[in-house]
Amino acid sequence: MNPRARYPPGIGNGRGGNVNANANFHPRNPQQPQHQQQYVQRGTVPNHQGQQYQQQLQQQQHQQWLRRNQMGSGSESEPGKLVPSAGGMDASSQDWKSKLKIPPPDTRYKTEDVTATKGNEFEDYFLKRELLMGIYEKGFERPSPIQEESIPVALTGCDILARAKNGTGKTAAFCIPALEKIDQDNNVIQVVILVPTRELALQTSQVCKELGKHLKIQVMVTTGGTSLKDDIMRLYQPVHLLVGTPGRILDLAKKGVCVLKNCSMLIMDEADKLLSPEFQPSVEQLIRFLPVNRQILLFSATFPVTVKDFKDKYLPKPYIINLMDELTLKGITQYYAFVEERQKVHCLNTLFSKLQINQSIIFCNSVNRVELLAKKITELGYSCFYIHAKMLQDHRNRVFHDFRNGACRNLVCTDLFTRGIDIQAVNVVINFDFPKNSETYLHRVGRSGRFGHLGLAVNLITYEDRFNLITSRFAHGKPGFHLIGGIQGDES
Repeated sequence: MNPRARYPPGIGNGRGGNVNANANFHPRNPQQPQHQQQYVQRGTVPNHQGQQYQQQLQQQQHQQWLRRNQMGSGSESEPGKLVPSAGGMDASSQDWKSKLKIPPPDTRYKTEDVTATKGNEFEDYFLKRELLMGIYEKGFERPSPIQEESIPVALTGCDILARAKNGTGKTAAFCIPALEKIDQDNNVIQVVILVPTRELALQTSQVCKELGKHLKIQVMVTTGGTSLKDDIMRLYQPVHLLVGTPGRILDLAKKGVCVLKNCSMLIMDEADKLLSPEFQPSVEQLIRFLPVNRQILLFSATFPVTVKDFKDKYLPKPYIINLMDELTLKGITQYYAFVEERQKVHCLNTLFSKLQINQSIIFCNSVNRVELLAKKITELGYSCFYIHAKMLQDHRNRVFHDFRNGACRNLVCTDLFTRGIDIQAVNVVINFDFPKNSETYLHRVGRSGRFGHLGLAVNLITYEDRFNLITSRFAHGKPGFHLIGGIQGDES
């Protein structure tokens, strides 16, 4: 008998017996800055709706508990005979974890953004054994706060509007319930994950494949800049989970090749970017190809007020999760150097000589400046790659792959790389050009300090940037910024 199945969910004080699905969710720190005019921070769910979610969750868990108990202690099973579990594994075998190829634990310091959990385990969510195997072999030890809040609610079929900081585990928070809900024997597209950039699509599809490597789930990635013919041919083969950019998936749907009538879950990562004027028309057209009773999950670190219209139209009663009591990232120390434009390259050279850089990402505000700066850095004798949206897709893929694998220490890029890109070795972000708004700043510096680890952000500020700096200081908290004095020989 499974020792975790002593009580049905909701009965007793077992760790898995009381998964929180309270719709009246409040941020972990109720002290909310007044200046933040973000939509989801003001959103709450009515109490009767929270009770409904709680009932759905408990009913689902109770049924799973009954099935598990019947399989583990049914009267028809012969004494000493092994009874297969729902995942096709041996239910009485308690050493299945010991047979996994689990990477060594990450012992680095982590901030409370990822450590302040309720103590849940992935097994508390009654996931398929094969999915649990993929989760542990990916190196996940226990759910992060956003995963604790999202996974059980997503499994009930509710729409979700979730806001959590960069690098706190949002991708797994929606990939795990998506993989759990897919029927691998039904060869139709059941889940679509929309992302705003091609690199993020490749990264997300890889996470899905790694988490589901013990499942027979077919994952496909499709983006612009790749062969449309190859994508069409691939869609004639079984596909359960489709990851891609809105324009390409819409194109395939209009051609009748990408059939979405059985797609029960639409996930939008970096949702605020997908709901910008650049993408929103394509997203809304794409939703028309989905069934009426589809489930929509929106995830991002920033939700401007402009998201409200889309939410009111397509998610009338979403479960709202807000794990951001402030816009700044606790694990990232932020500095700025006040310089003249002509001093920037010299300042960057000084930073390279003084800082201990594992890998760095350096942001510029235009394609032309990216290429010029990459050339300058190479001339200074430092290894450097660059990437921007006007490069050929094959070249972009190669740069992304090589930088991720540590082939180069520094990467110069445009805001193409601000969204979702997760490279664990990056510990320094440099804003060679300061961004125009606080949301872009947050996503840029969030490329370092992934999953609660420590990171460093350095901003090169000119006289023309002073108003944008003031805006960011108030948006991200004055104490987060520190002046680098004397880096150019002056104390300003």
